[in-house]
Amino acid sequence: MGRNTRKRRMPLATKVMAGTAALALGGGGLVWANFYASAHEKNHSQNRTRAAGAQIATIKCPDVGQKLRNVPRGARAGVDKELARLDQQITEAYARLASTRQAQEGDSGYVQNAILSPLQSKRTAALDRIGININRVGGKAPGNLSKFAKCRGMGADQPNDGGNGNGGGGNGGGQDDGGDDQNNGGQNGGDGGGEEQNPGDNGNGAAGPVADDFVDINDVEPNSRDLQNGLAANGDSGSTGTFTAQCGVNDNDLHNSDNLIVAPGVDNGAHHTHDYVGNQGNDAFASDDDLAAAETSCQNQQDRSTYYWPVLRLQDGTAEFDAGDLGGGAEGNVGKILKAQQAEIKFVGNKQGDVVAMPKFLRIITGDAKAFTNGVANANTSFSCTGFEDRQVTDKYVLCPEGSQVVRTSNFQSCWDGQNIDSANHRDHVAFVQADGTCANGFQAIPQLQVRLVYDVPAPTVENGQVQNPYAVDGFPEQLHKPITDHNDFINVMDEELMDRVVECVNSGEDCE
Repeated sequence: MGRNTRKRRMPLATKVMAGTAALALGGGGLVWANFYASAHEKNHSQNRTRAAGAQIATIKCPDVGQKLRNVPRGARAGVDKELARLDQQITEAYARLASTRQAQEGDSGYVQNAILSPLQSKRTAALDRIGININRVGGKAPGNLSKFAKCRGMGADQPNDGGNGNGGGGNGGGQDDGGDDQNNGGQNGGDGGGEEQNPGDNGNGAAGPVADDFVDINDVEPNSRDLQNGLAANGDSGSTGTFTAQCGVNDNDLHNSDNLIVAPGVDNGAHHTHDYVGNQGNDAFASDDDLAAAETSCQNQQDRSTYYWPVLRLQDGTAEFDAGDLGGGAEGNVGKILKAQQAEIKFVGNKQGDVVAMPKFLRIITGDAKAFTNGVANANTSFSCTGFEDRQVTDKYVLCPEGSQVVRTSNFQSCWDGQNIDSANHRDHVAFVQADGTCANGFQAIPQLQVRLVYDVPAPTVENGQVQNPYAVDGFPEQLHKPITDHNDFINVMDEELMDRVVECVNSGEDCE
């Protein structure tokens, strides 16, 4: 089932990393980060169980890509490749963290000496190359890039940046300056800083999710999602129309683990598998001209936009087509890929006034694939259940009652700077509306893209602190499949004539498709 757009190339360093991770097999995929495993060995004492639960779960590094805001266009290709190299370095370090638990138990300095210090040296070299790329084209590289080289161990608790649990946190904070600890639970040793996690993995040999990542939809308070990010921009005033794009649910089974926006020209730049609808030519090496000439799954052939998101998997032991591939099972993304039953793609207006046309090839990322380690500043998207969609939760997967389906919702940024189709950190050129629906800083309102995905998901079983047959979004391995890392991506490749029609429909109050 499914296909990659091409066979994954596996560089030597990655072969070593994948071989290390492959030391243990189970549940249809690689045992990646069963950091609770020792807690389940027979004849271990309660103290040993607690010690296992307190182990470092993953690696937290400064997200350099979010911090680079003044990268000359001529340097971006080289910088993007170095940023992708930083991601690869974290993936390899995390694989070593996952495969050396016994050594860690016998040596309190093992993680620092054998994993984090070598990682810092590699990151320092990559950061130096980023500076060289910027300076080479006449830019001015930040003088303190080296401070982003240091990484640290992190516990398994969700980031806690001021949220109430149901909404995933407040709208701000969550990123450090590359050196200091955050008060979000156990970064400097992994004790979680709060309640102890229930020991034991999910029984499928994957790095999460765990029981605490799930919530019964009945236990979510209506209208409790408190992230300002991702609120619907439209209302009963201003531009009240809609335009719906009928682009299917990826019936062509188009998948790859690239990310054309963040890591152009880099194979496996996402380290997780995406579903694609709309444009059928999206891979890491596609140019704007390639996208404009590609086929589309949209009914309106003038819409060659690319809409893509991480696949949702059921960790049931299924060996998928990518079970041995980078981005798939070789990086901890295991189990059956679930195809959405519905993929509703809609553009809406702004409650304060008219919208203007999006420029062709505008790129927007909503949500943050690294929100577990970055914090919630850019977290978005939410989970709910059909029949309960007044209850939205960002930092938990939902358990739906019988007859109800899982819903993933993404409401994109709908304010544009009026000039750029992208920015160095892929965020500064667009923004969310403010609470009153206006755009700040002279930005202009554009049609807001809303994506609603509905899945028929067998309900996981949660008993005694264990979850069996869970579902989870694909993600970077070190993000532990946390729900807060869900995200969604879009590149506008509509013909100008069609975009003008979208704007006309939205501004005139019509409902079009």
